[in-house]
Amino acid sequence: MVCGVLAFEVPLCSSLNSIYNSSRPAKCSTRLGIQCSNSSPEVPLATEMVQNDASITGGAYGFDSATISLTQKLLSSPKRVTLIRHGLSSWNKEGRVQGSSNLSVLTETGVRQAERCRQALENMHFDCCFSSPISRAKSSAEVIWQGKEEPLVFLDSLKEAHLFFLEGMRNVDARERYPKEYTTWREDPANFYVNGVYPVRKLWGTAQEAWREILLSPGENFLVVTHKSILRALICTALGLGPESNHL
Repeated sequence: MVCGVLAFEVPLCSSLNSIYNSSRPAKCSTRLGIQCSNSSPEVPLATEMVQNDASITGGAYGFDSATISLTQKLLSSPKRVTLIRHGLSSWNKEGRVQGSSNLSVLTETGVRQAERCRQALENMHFDCCFSSPISRAKSSAEVIWQGKEEPLVFLDSLKEAHLFFLEGMRNVDARERYPKEYTTWREDPANFYVNGVYPVRKLWGTAQEAWREILLSPGENFLVVTHKSILRALICTALGLGPESNHL
């Protein structure tokens, strides 16, 4: 379901080389805005400013030891990215594991949540909307972007993690049938694996690819509509955090 809107700004200093070769440290700022889907559309987004020294963080925010660059290139202009999770889906409602399945679709409640999200953002201009092509996110993005002339772009790099045999199972059944795998997925997702594949760790690489596609696109203000785990991966990679932080 739509759990809120998270927006932050990426400054020009997205390249480690440009930062460390600079004789004058650059100051960067992040603006966070959050509004839950069950709050009134008339309530303005709450915002918080966080100042960071880019000469320390390398364009990553919130942790002095972070040295992650999102693009490895100097951006032509600052970028503002607003992240949104899709609306309530049929498998959300049924308590099923979704993963990358395209069989979970947006419910009527999910459509209403997306409509309220569109209303909450109606005074904001976006140069482009990027969305996961998976049905529940795609439908949410189409509702939110309805009536806009700017492009709506679907990126495979915004797809949710593939959860193999757990996808489509009710959570209660998955917990009973595959207790070890299910518990690892829920409590220690970075170490959940199937046949040597670690879906969450793989998602971190996918998130970095998504950041490059988004931040190197023309424009300065972008909207992103996607899924819970890839959203966490996007946020954590921007903060310089590894997959072990996915459970936070």
